[in-house]
Amino acid sequence: MRKQFLYLCLALVVGQTINAQTRGTKLGYIDMEYILQNVPDYTEAKSQLEQKAEKWKLEIDTKKIEINKLKEALKAERALLTKELIDERETEINFLENENLDYQQKRFGANGDLMIQKSVLVKPIQDQVFTAVQDIAERLKYDFIFDKTSDLTMLFAAKRFDISDQILRTLNRTEKREQLTKKQQKEEEAKQNKEDALDENPALADRQKLLDDKKATRDKILADRKLLQEQKKKEFDDKRKQVIADREAKKNGTVSANVKIDATEKAASNDPAKDSAKLAIEDAKQKQADARAKTLEDRKKVLEDRKKALDDKRKKILEDREAIRKAKEEKLKENTNKN
Repeated sequence: MRKQFLYLCLALVVGQTINAQTRGTKLGYIDMEYILQNVPDYTEAKSQLEQKAEKWKLEIDTKKIEINKLKEALKAERALLTKELIDERETEINFLENENLDYQQKRFGANGDLMIQKSVLVKPIQDQVFTAVQDIAERLKYDFIFDKTSDLTMLFAAKRFDISDQILRTLNRTEKREQLTKKQQKEEEAKQNKEDALDENPALADRQKLLDDKKATRDKILADRKLLQEQKKKEFDDKRKQVIADREAKKNGTVSANVKIDATEKAASNDPAKDSAKLAIEDAKQKQADARAKTLEDRKKVLEDRKKALDDKRKKILEDREAIRKAKEEKLKENTNKN
């Protein structure tokens, strides 16, 4: 029956092609698997169904393990059991095996729960895709649109005839339209008109794709450059923090963690020349850090001495003023007593 249907489809295609030779036949195809993989509702529901299927499979495997244990026990005890007990256990094992097979068929059979739920899951999306295909075919004047994943074998299909992305845009438009405000709907309509214009003009679509690819490449270069700058900044900040930590460790008479690690690495090295060179570099760095620390300490000491000198000078001025004031008061008091 399926072969007859395919032959009929091919006959119709050939007939329509002959009739349309004067104006040229416009063909297109869709990839249903690609469309389904890019519909969020379907992927989420499919993931839940797969989890449910894993649970059913685990139940079946667990039951098989229990049945195998019963078989092993019967095999080990067969010599000690009577014929009636052996028959009874074998009957029980056969019953459990048949029950497990029935359960497996119920869940994973051709008409099982998994196939039924897959069909229920796919059908609404298939209906939406069918409607979208009809709309696009009428609007863009397609003569034939095939499904790449159907039983109709496609030995070759050029990518330019693939309208799967147009179908996805149509599905997403329907879902978004219900969630947008009036202003957002107007913006979305303008965007849709631009996309429709690209669909109707392949040359314009190719040019737009080239521009989009260039923009994506430029954005990637900028993103990589920004990431490199952030990495360099982080390395500089880490190095700066380490220098500060080494200074504090030097000041407090302790050894920082990185210094300990460097010491361990030096001990583990087997190349004396590299060790000497590395040690010389580390010594130079340490001397530079010590010199910088000493400069900072000297500067700090000069500032403290200057501050102390200013404080002493201010204190002496205040003391001199107080002494002058007291002397004036004493002199005034003496003059008053004489009078």
